[in-house]
Amino acid sequence: MRLFDKLTGTAHPAAGVAPRPAQEVRAALLGLGRADAPYVIREGAAQGADVVAEWRTAEPAWQHLFVRSQLTRAVRFRMRLVPETHEVRVIEEGREVTRVGDPPRLKISGQYTRGPDRTVSRHSTIGRGESGRLEATETYRFDCAELRDPLRDVVLRAGWTWRGVVFGRL
Repeated sequence: MRLFDKLTGTAHPAAGVAPRPAQEVRAALLGLGRADAPYVIREGAAQGADVVAEWRTAEPAWQHLFVRSQLTRAVRFRMRLVPETHEVRVIEEGREVTRVGDPPRLKISGQYTRGPDRTVSRHSTIGRGESGRLEATETYRFDCAELRDPLRDVVLRAGWTWRGVVFGRL
């Protein structure tokens, strides 16, 4: 069973951690959202979930940053809380992103993936460092783990299981 857990991204809380009530888990997940973060965490009823977390690719205030960073994949986490089993069922969805128009804007393409992914979009510039040698300086980095890890950690600290769903319904 542990191999299947690894393939689906499932994680279990540490032994002895008492499960918190579902309302506290939901509030903790929603509390991770910040106005200055490149992702949004919100209620997810419209997407058939309890909580949804995703990159802010559609928001005009953030779109220029995603275009300049050459982001290639947009990631969304749809989560359903199951109080009876103390688990959060999670579907991690990825979509290809392309740049269109002038000025460029992001457009979600038809390519879709489902399941844990290790997508990292980064952009570096080459320049002379203080020593006079050429150095690469990372200017942008969007890693799906920057969004997944805090969500998963909140769930595990609350004594709940983070259950990755690859097949079937949320």
